[in-house]
Amino acid sequence: MIGPNPNKVYPNENIKQIVYIKNVITRPNIIVGDYTYYDDVNGAEKFEDHVTHHYPFLGDKLIIGKFCAIAKDIEFVMNGANHRMCSVTTYPFNIMGGGWEQFTPALEDLPLKGDTIIGNDVWIGQNVTVMPGVHIGDGAIIAANSVVAKDVPAYCIAGGNPCRVLRKRFDDELISYLLNLKWWDWESDKIFRNMEALCSGDLTKIRSITD
Repeated sequence: MIGPNPNKVYPNENIKQIVYIKNVITRPNIIVGDYTYYDDVNGAEKFEDHVTHHYPFLGDKLIIGKFCAIAKDIEFVMNGANHRMCSVTTYPFNIMGGGWEQFTPALEDLPLKGDTIIGNDVWIGQNVTVMPGVHIGDGAIIAANSVVAKDVPAYCIAGGNPCRVLRKRFDDELISYLLNLKWWDWESDKIFRNMEALCSGDLTKIRSITD
């Protein structure tokens, strides 16, 4: 196999601030693909600390694809952060004890948003917050300091608070081609053989891939 071992914690033993996330997670409701990394000089191994309000009884998952680059201080806010909003008050009396437990809301009374899904080859800048149930498409880029509360389409650049799409990275025809190509599912040797095309600013090269 050519390239780093996707089953190691540190792809490069000389750079301890970068870890392959799938090899440091312990929660079964976090699913991460090969080669996706988290970069944090203050302890990249603690990626799960950045997935908050993630309670097993709610059943929501954080699903991240392959070859994603995630910068430090990411926060994935999961559905456990949501309060009941259909009543007069949003205050969570039930978690305070003292007899208030009897006012625990039913799950159907909570604004649950479902799984949070990050596609493949997504780059997320530092200090980004991703809200519950958001879907970020393949090849998207999220600018630093953004709060992502809505879905981001594939191969779009998005940023801000609230995060909004700034522009598409490529024209629609090339985006469709790349989504069908799914290079992130290739074997590592094939990726290496075609790495020049994958890394080139000449976007015509990607159409000259080899087997």
